[in-house]
Amino acid sequence: MLIHADLMLTLANERHRELLAENERRSLLSSARRARRARKSPAVRGRPTGTLASCEPSAAVPAR
Repeated sequence: MLIHADLMLTLANERHRELLAENERRSLLSSARRARRARKSPAVRGRPTGTLASCEPSAAVPAR
């Protein structure tokens, strides 16, 4: 089966535009995640940052 050259060029251009749009969405999402992480205050060790307690034990380690 032969495909017309113009059809192949159109399909290739559409795929290229889809890839560019997907890459742009990915970069926008990652920059939004970075900005969101930057706005959060740094976590203080030993204090939970949210409503769930951390899995880390809070007991002090005895000195040797």
